[in-house]
Amino acid sequence: MRKNIYIIIGVVIFIILLLAIFSVSITSRFLTRGNIALIEIEGEILESKKIIKNLEKVKESPFVKGVVIRLNTPGGTVTPFQEIVREIDILQDKGKIVVASLGNIAASGGYYIACTADRIVANPGTITGSISVKMTFPYIEELAKKIGFDIMVIKSREYKDIGSPFKRMSEKEKALLQEVVDDVYIQFVDEVVKGRGIDKDSILKIADGRIFSGKMAKELGLVDTLGTLNDAIAIAGELAGIKGKPNVITYKERKTPALFRLFSSIDDKMGVSLQYIYNP
Repeated sequence: MRKNIYIIIGVVIFIILLLAIFSVSITSRFLTRGNIALIEIEGEILESKKIIKNLEKVKESPFVKGVVIRLNTPGGTVTPFQEIVREIDILQDKGKIVVASLGNIAASGGYYIACTADRIVANPGTITGSISVKMTFPYIEELAKKIGFDIMVIKSREYKDIGSPFKRMSEKEKALLQEVVDDVYIQFVDEVVKGRGIDKDSILKIADGRIFSGKMAKELGLVDTLGTLNDAIAIAGELAGIKGKPNVITYKERKTPALFRLFSSIDDKMGVSLQYIYNP
């Protein structure tokens, strides 16, 4: 019985020693070699909190020299993308290298994020571009009339219920909203001009919502290099001055299940949403 106890204790001590050696080895590896963070952004993006949290981790780590942002997104709402871009700007101000890796699709707001990176790497078949803005409103006035449903609105000023699904939009209202869309569109264009170093007139010629393959985008100067995620990591390591193959630390945003996103965003869908989004 006592012999069995000694054997068990010996095995436990051996395992503890192995774990300690492994831990020291891993720690030494990350302290002595350069690290590149990998942040994955997937799906339509309606908020930026989780992504920014990961970018802040990169910013605060003295052992991470750069980040590869892997984009698989058709776009989303305006504010989250602008907040993400702002955080990327801060990273770059701190001396961190940022490389964008475009996956299956990185269009509209996805490209908005990409164009602020130090380098953009896309696959030849990546769907990208769609430099444009849209504002979408549901309209159910005719349906409401058919089912005998009506709504009364008491408002303080003329445009307080602009975009209501229960009334047809007037020409004056359309003109006001067009001004908003145009203003945000120019913000988008200006970000592309700033990030890509291409003159504004050239960007405006192709910034009409059209999409491009990665190969086409490369020819237009919207992408720097054609390559894979591994190529993007290697480029980030090279730009960061890392000798040899960099260590990769992965941060991945976990998406909320679609059913829960449906119920949590139903109010937004009935209202107004400015979007950078690719429409196939």
